[in-house]
Amino acid sequence: MKNTVQGSLITTFRCNAKCNMCNIWKFPSRPADELPAEYYDKLPPGLRINVTGGEPTLREDIDEIFAKLYPKAALLELSTNGYYTDKIVALANQYPNILIRVSLEGLPALNDAKRGTPDGFDHALRTMLELKKTKCKNIGFSVVISPDNYKDLIYLYDLCVALDVELGNSVVHNSWYFHKEDNAIVGEEALLQHERFVEALLTSKRRGLKNRLKDYGRAYFNRSIHRRLRGDRPGYRPPCGALSDFFFIDPAGNVSPCNGSPEEWVIGNVKEDSFENIMASDKAKEIAQQVAQCQRNCAFIVTERHDMVRRPWRPILWVLKNKFRIRKGERIRWD
Repeated sequence: MKNTVQGSLITTFRCNAKCNMCNIWKFPSRPADELPAEYYDKLPPGLRINVTGGEPTLREDIDEIFAKLYPKAALLELSTNGYYTDKIVALANQYPNILIRVSLEGLPALNDAKRGTPDGFDHALRTMLELKKTKCKNIGFSVVISPDNYKDLIYLYDLCVALDVELGNSVVHNSWYFHKEDNAIVGEEALLQHERFVEALLTSKRRGLKNRLKDYGRAYFNRSIHRRLRGDRPGYRPPCGALSDFFFIDPAGNVSPCNGSPEEWVIGNVKEDSFENIMASDKAKEIAQQVAQCQRNCAFIVTERHDMVRRPWRPILWVLKNKFRIRKGERIRWD
């Protein structure tokens, strides 16, 4: 298995959604100030690239961005709320080997209330059904676990199994990127519903071994989320790989290690210097020290993915142990 560095490109801070766990929509970037597509030429080949936002399909030049990134990326991903079906399907048809994740926060009523988008669930589902007609096969939904949607997790998973599409998940965070400091999930009911979701992943009924293995890997990632939700002390997660395993570029061209810090830790700007010089700079070394001392205790999938590549025996043993426990009627062990 290859450990591929991930670059998350925040192409815009504009968003047509008004999510209650993210206030990015209150601080939109101006189209004239957003990084022109030509600057993405500065990125080296072989990266896993996530094109995100805001809502990236609001960029009028989104096709130009994909045209530049598609040939050089090890994997090119689009994170979208699925509202603009025609744009998304056009990208899938033109670039069939990309990964697409469409955000949902619950079943229709809850999703539309949380995201502040009229008929948002309808748009997301319509987009997914249209994507299934394309040659792009790495498609699925994603959900951010938050205080008011944990009860819908199992139903979103069942929907994805029925549609034969992926389900990725994360959990609410507070940071400069989300413009939030009050996101939190507490309570025994939330823990029980999350455990039910993880048990469904560990007992995956998906078609094909590859799809079941993906579910097992996601179950292991949710181990860290569960321990974070119940308030475990830091130290149970792998070391953060911000700056070495992954990085971010914001709409203005600023390069930073992550989107989980209280303020944006800017290393440099790709409008002003080469990517290689920025990553080798004294400022990068200074920020790397801040990353090493950070106590935010984030639970991001990219950190877990790199750790699973480096130490594959850990998720394998954890999954086998808990599949055996479930078969005996026992509850999941999270250590």
